[in-house]
Amino acid sequence: MSAAIIVIGLGNPLMADEGVGVRLVERLAAQSGRFPGVKFLDAGTSGMVALHAMRGLRKAVFVDCALMGEAPGAIRRFTPDQAASLKKLPGLSLHEGDLFGILELSKQLGECPPEVVIFGIQPSNLEPAPGLSDTLTARLPEYEAAVRAEISCTSSP
Repeated sequence: MSAAIIVIGLGNPLMADEGVGVRLVERLAAQSGRFPGVKFLDAGTSGMVALHAMRGLRKAVFVDCALMGEAPGAIRRFTPDQAASLKKLPGLSLHEGDLFGILELSKQLGECPPEVVIFGIQPSNLEPAPGLSDTLTARLPEYEAAVRAEISCTSSP
């Protein structure tokens, strides 16, 4: 069966909680046999990797660290029209990325899936350090369950 959904993890695992999207996608990809029709992508620090990976799919689910003014570890589900990026990027590197800019470019290219969902996770620590903070590590099963529920309700063709 070809994929209809992609789950994309964004972030830098060398910057503590900034790597939560990557870590979560690794955990889910290890169970990929449970999710027919779903592919998993570690897009790292560049959303550009995700640009063409979404082409022809029905749904894209992004997971990323997000400064939302919530308590550390909080997770929120939203769509692109329910949020906006406040990032100011110089646009000089493929290693920088603005998810909303990538989605806009994908729409302009006619490659954006009809459904896009974003899970934002409020960081506890963004200092240079490998691995997640204890706060986010303790909540990984909760984050995984949220993404599993999202893809399970729509993974059949």
